[in-house]
Amino acid sequence: MARAVVATAYGGPDVLRVVEHDPGLPGPGEALVEMRAAGVNPADWKTYSGAWGDDEARLPLRLGFELAGTVLEAGEGVDRAWVGQEVVAHPVSGAYADRVLVRASRLVPRPAALDVTEAGALLLAGTTALHALDAAGVGAGDTVLVHGASGGVGSMVTQLALRRGARVVGTASRAKHDDVVELGATAITYGPGLHGRVEQAAPGGLTAAIDTVGTDEALDTSVALVADRRRVVTIVAAARGTALGVTVMSGNGGLTAEQRARAREHVASLAAAGHLRVRVGAVYHLADVVQAHRSAMSGTRGRVVLVP
Repeated sequence: MARAVVATAYGGPDVLRVVEHDPGLPGPGEALVEMRAAGVNPADWKTYSGAWGDDEARLPLRLGFELAGTVLEAGEGVDRAWVGQEVVAHPVSGAYADRVLVRASRLVPRPAALDVTEAGALLLAGTTALHALDAAGVGAGDTVLVHGASGGVGSMVTQLALRRGARVVGTASRAKHDDVVELGATAITYGPGLHGRVEQAAPGGLTAAIDTVGTDEALDTSVALVADRRRVVTIVAAARGTALGVTVMSGNGGLTAEQRARAREHVASLAAAGHLRVRVGAVYHLADVVQAHRSAMSGTRGRVVLVP
């Protein structure tokens, strides 16, 4: 019998439990994957905190949206060549488990340039960042303000924007400035006086902004300094962003399955070529999921990853 993490109620990390779980056999279009690493993301704790609804009929909740692992079995209609392959996958339902059923269309070969823990935290942040940059139309010659540039999504936004030929000014706590500079961006501290610090760091002005933190400060500064509000993108502050007339990305962001598949493949190919890095800050075993979530929620430097 395999194990899986569930939330038995809505609340903080203490509601998480490891239970026995039989994933069953893969059905048509599915693959059974042995999880080797699963990224911990804010979406995970928002799911069980009640931030996205607290319908008790949904309990217990399975958790985890991305993983790296090995394909054990393939269902009807799936190329048998996947069996035995090292893969990454997103979106996944219930990635915090020893074995997980995944739609085969969401599998991508694991980039050899990443170790398994790095790979387990690649796709959710990477594809979100890619979609945000596309929505803002970021390209060569742009100057982009990235709020939360040292975070999971923010660090991906920064790397991808720089690769497109843009210049990046990124906000972070002072303790994480070195991380932002190491990526190739200009680091500034968030908080009172942010508007002036941005103007000083980008005297030529901004052409776009990506908000990964959702604070009023981030959005207010962005709309004050970016002329075209359509080129201000928030991935977290839907209500405020809509009120301000900026571009809001939530859920699937209106993207087709084909667009999402292309994004997975592109992010994986960049990582395979060594052009996209994942900083892992802490690794926990599945049995220590409560501690893992506390660590991630406290702002651990780098990504938090679960392993079996």
